[in-house]
Amino acid sequence: MNRTPRPTDLRRRRFLTRAALAGGTLLLAGCDRLTRSDAMRQVFDTGSALTQGVQRLLASRQALAREYSPADIAPTFRANGTTNPDDATYRRLAADGFRDWRLTIDGLVETPLSLSLAELKAMPSRTQITRHDCVEGWSCIGQWTGVVLGDLLARAGVRDEARFVVFHCADRYRGGDPYYESLDMLEAYHPQTLLAYDLNGADLPIANGAPLRLRAERQLGYKMAKYVMRVELVESFASLGRGRGGYWEDRGYQWWAGI
Repeated sequence: MNRTPRPTDLRRRRFLTRAALAGGTLLLAGCDRLTRSDAMRQVFDTGSALTQGVQRLLASRQALAREYSPADIAPTFRANGTTNPDDATYRRLAADGFRDWRLTIDGLVETPLSLSLAELKAMPSRTQITRHDCVEGWSCIGQWTGVVLGDLLARAGVRDEARFVVFHCADRYRGGDPYYESLDMLEAYHPQTLLAYDLNGADLPIANGAPLRLRAERQLGYKMAKYVMRVELVESFASLGRGRGGYWEDRGYQWWAGI
């Protein structure tokens, strides 16, 4: 059972959140230049690992991100990143209301899955009102409904050697490499980690990631992949992108984005 956080714990968590956001902003402002240096990559990676370790020391494995009331929901949920993928297959699926779209779950699993949007919506769901914190400095509160990722992983049967869950997406940010993101198993099994298909009581809009997007509420916004097409269980990132666990991580962002 989770204990009630003490005031000292809350002060420490607020300090860590501010420090993480400040560090992230500094990193993003100069990542194109700084991350060309292997030495600077080591500095950022060490800082990321330290932040992750301290946060998990102070917080319960199942500690929940704050949830809000319906009165706090923003009138319009701001979209981040790609807002209308130009992939031909995606556009064909969107034109038909995603009736032929399917989510693939494979990799290091006992039972690979292929699920339609209707099948996902027929599964037990969770609804939560949470705040999206973007590394660019803005926040927005919205209500999300979707399938708890841990339930899908249990259904697929994760093999012991799997260490990460990778989300492959339909978009290519500004026409570049395919977008992807990843979580470790602790965040993947967190009760607030959803594959969401509904925003504010309606089907997820294309600008916000339709038909399915990741919500990992203890992470910054760039971790919350949109337009998810495939979930892959892997042991390492070696064969993915540039080997750092995500589209933006391959370009200098920290892999650990906990807040």
